Amino acid sequence: MARIRTIKPELFINDRCNEVSVTALLTYIGLLPQADDHGRHRDNAAIIGGVIWPMRAEHTAVHVEDDLTQLAIAGLICRYTGCDGRRYLHIVGWFEHQKIDKRGQSRMPACTDHHPDHRCGPCEGTCTKRTEEAPTLIRGLAECSPNTPRALDLPAQPAPTPPAQRSEASTAQQDALAVIAGTPDKSGKKTPGQKAFPEGSPNTPRNLGEGSAPGSRILDPGSSFPTGRTAPAATVSANQLVGEYVAACDERPPSDVIGHLGRITKKLLGEGIAPEHIRAGLRNFAANPKHPSVLTSMVNEAMNARSGGLARPGIRPNVPAHQAWTNPVNAAAAYAEEL
Repeated sequence: MARIRTIKPELFINDRCNEVSVTALLTYIGLLPQADDHGRHRDNAAIIGGVIWPMRAEHTAVHVEDDLTQLAIAGLICRYTGCDGRRYLHIVGWFEHQKIDKRGQSRMPACTDHHPDHRCGPCEGTCTKRTEEAPTLIRGLAECSPNTPRALDLPAQPAPTPPAQRSEASTAQQDALAVIAGTPDKSGKKTPGQKAFPEGSPNTPRNLGEGSAPGSRILDPGSSFPTGRTAPAATVSANQLVGEYVAACDERPPSDVIGHLGRITKKLLGEGIAPEHIRAGLRNFAANPKHPSVLTSMVNEAMNARSGGLARPGIRPNVPAHQAWTNPVNAAAAYAEEL
């Protein structure tokens, strides 16, 4: 929920604020009321554009992503990955410029680079999780072995104690730990409640119809935790293709041109056109810049440049050139074999 925030007069003469474009500065100002009491917000260009630029259809998510990139380079915001694997951002210098009387608890992860000692929403305290430590964490039980006992954070075999200090209760507890940890009972005694399993069980365990694998069954390509399944192959987005075109230009094109190219590129990707053809069309557009609407024709030219057109002499050597019909002067000599 948006909140009332403070904008200082010094913002408009700040050196870092004047390093970015006017639209990027407006996006920065718009982030102030949208961020929570700790200056944090989701790092998603579509979400930010929907709450800051709802009445400006020409300022698309591609433009917002460009604004966020400029703000991050200027050091006005910090973009980071939280302990839950999602992307977040926070406004640098938030606690120095925003005086909040009753600061609420943040529900978002804290930035471990700038605020390592601040409260983290998912951790409900100081964040102790790191993104690089995520592969060592296990979420849920393995599907292939639902009855496998969970190992305790105790030694497999307890340290020996003097016989005088061992009671019957401690002996039973150690035997139970040995059974859970998988240590065979050398004495051959059965612990209370333990029964021998039959050698050949006629009932096979019921498994899922699909091949089970360790980890969660939920496909979550955006999460850094292991899920046990291979995530779908990453696809090229319209932002990346347009970003490559902007990076190849000597000067940054106008925002309207970038937005128009982004919409056309997104539409072409939705039609199933390969990104290589769109890249080729963008290269042709960069070599001969015109109105952005000609990008579709340039992509079509890149796709069908080798397919050829109508049968013309010299274009397709296997097709004979067309010859106009002419009446022979001597019909008897021309059609002697057919007459």
